[in-house]
Amino acid sequence: MPISNADSTRRKVLVFRELPPDQLARLQAQHDVTVANPRVQEQAAAFRAALVTTVGMIGSSFQVDAALLACAPQLQVISSVSVGVDNYALAALAERGIMLCHTPGVLTETTADTIFSLIMASSRRLVELSNHVREGRWTRNIDADLFGWDVHGKTLGILGFGRIGQAVARRAALGFGMPVLFHNRSAVNVAQDAPELLGKVESVAMDDLLQRADIIAVVLPLSDATRGLIGVREFALMKPGAIFVNGARGAIVREPALLNALNHGTLRAAGLDVFATEPLPQNSPLRTHPKVTALPHIGSATHETRYAMADMATSNLLLALSGKLPLAVFPVKKGKAED
Repeated sequence: MPISNADSTRRKVLVFRELPPDQLARLQAQHDVTVANPRVQEQAAAFRAALVTTVGMIGSSFQVDAALLACAPQLQVISSVSVGVDNYALAALAERGIMLCHTPGVLTETTADTIFSLIMASSRRLVELSNHVREGRWTRNIDADLFGWDVHGKTLGILGFGRIGQAVARRAALGFGMPVLFHNRSAVNVAQDAPELLGKVESVAMDDLLQRADIIAVVLPLSDATRGLIGVREFALMKPGAIFVNGARGAIVREPALLNALNHGTLRAAGLDVFATEPLPQNSPLRTHPKVTALPHIGSATHETRYAMADMATSNLLLALSGKLPLAVFPVKKGKAED
């Protein structure tokens, strides 16, 4: 529902991550705006001070916990420039009746591009072999010890079959002739939601997927149900030579178990865009592991998509503050998120 008691009055808005100039101007035309990025030391005090009178917030990639919300007694709406909402204290938002908006849809294809790029890069060892050339080690034709593995025709298992999972499946099944298995926590009507994939994808139990897939891609939201979902048992179920890709959230995977599967199990390679701690610590073994293709959480990081996300988030906030229904409201209830 739109926020309560909304009218045409100018309201206090806090921008906690920089917006494109034209999107910032949209907000400034209708409301009193403070721009303060709490990650920047010189702006942290201004951010805290602005919370006291803030009615609407917009930004991303910052932990908005219950303690922070307690400092914002007038807050009615947060517009996140993201599709994921794991940075927000959902129960506290529900308790206060604070609306949380997000930006699904606009980043679907770009994120699917990134995930499929990781599938390609991990299978064909693209980063490793690019460095082979850069470092001057390409002095003769490569031998079998540097060969990669085909992607076309391999069985892809997708954990999570929402918008992004379906977009990855289209690339795999329609572009690379890959049989696709998927597992989703709720039923998916392929004929209705993705008719172009009818007859080309198969819904299976998670254990079945782990045992049958040559390449496994995680495209799940982070929630209490998925946190730590992939661990020692799940890696042990994967077939010898499997490739594991995570383009969702790092906390879904138990990283010590992943490292064990890479070092002592039969996992061939891993492509990772997300990690339990970000940025990835310098001392993390995943940073330089020879079997890992690691990216700095770039799933939606293109100029076009980030602008579209900012545009949608700005529209969400303006609509909410005017008492209208935003384009995308994340549904939460006390104690948990609905996804």
